[in-house]
Amino acid sequence: MILKPYKFRPVLKTVIWGGERIVAFKGIATDLRQVGESWELSGIAGMESVVDGGEDDGLTLTQLIDRHDAALLGEKCYERYGNRFPLLVKLIDAHRDLSVQVHPDDALAQRLHGCNGKTEMWYVIDHAPDSQIMAGFERPITAEDYDRLVADGNIMDVVAHHASHNGQVYFLPAGCIHAIGAGNLIAEIQQSCDVTYRVHDYNRLDKDGKPRQLHTAQAREALNYSTYDECLKQSGARINEGNVLVSCDYFVVERYAIAGTTQLDLPQSFLVMMCVDGGVEVTDENGALTTLHRGETILVPACLSRLVLHGTAIVLTARL
Repeated sequence: MILKPYKFRPVLKTVIWGGERIVAFKGIATDLRQVGESWELSGIAGMESVVDGGEDDGLTLTQLIDRHDAALLGEKCYERYGNRFPLLVKLIDAHRDLSVQVHPDDALAQRLHGCNGKTEMWYVIDHAPDSQIMAGFERPITAEDYDRLVADGNIMDVVAHHASHNGQVYFLPAGCIHAIGAGNLIAEIQQSCDVTYRVHDYNRLDKDGKPRQLHTAQAREALNYSTYDECLKQSGARINEGNVLVSCDYFVVERYAIAGTTQLDLPQSFLVMMCVDGGVEVTDENGALTTLHRGETILVPACLSRLVLHGTAIVLTARL
């Protein structure tokens, strides 16, 4: 069987802070309201992506890996992760402020939850006037400072605030305190993990009228209390060439500004491609053509070695 790039059905999540932009951005139809997240590519149980079209139509991402193993993921990835897809790729629409939160590293997550940790990155697709991103502490604090600030409701006094701009990139290693402010439309690429510790949630109530759960004790153990001044990254501006946004142990993310036609030589690893503006035609070395529109994400199998992209678009790619 000759593999070609895969599309998946998005998993839409309705949340109290969600808005109405994701559905319009993706150009899809749904009766759901307050869609805060679209899980574009997920291997997490209960929220798995399902193949949309082709000979593998209807397979979950895990079933797809079971069928094609290293030909899909790449030898190194398959040896490291088996049939567990290592990334979770999302779109996030923050109509209201998200909670202030932190994620555990691999060691803590394994000890408490039996899973890997969560390092992530954000790319700001669009923002409202005066919207902000909160990431890192503006000055070093101690665990004792944290206890006092949380008890007094003043933790936001020490969280660094950044004015949002389209094309901004944030790298958020496990342990980095953060929050997405109201008005931001974000692409998120992260380790495949759904463990979040809420530190502060503005005294909001859930759908049942009860205060949303906080995880201040777990967060106390997970937090990096030093300042972290490398959250904000440069997005690059080269045309038809990859601009590396983030490179870490868990993923490499690049940004491509496509204008006309360009060739991508592939890295013997799966490649996630998300179109955040415009659209392109993607042709692989076997002649298979895949269209990629704004708001769409595809998974390119590792067995492919070359793609030709034609169009005008901003595309984010992610791999190991």
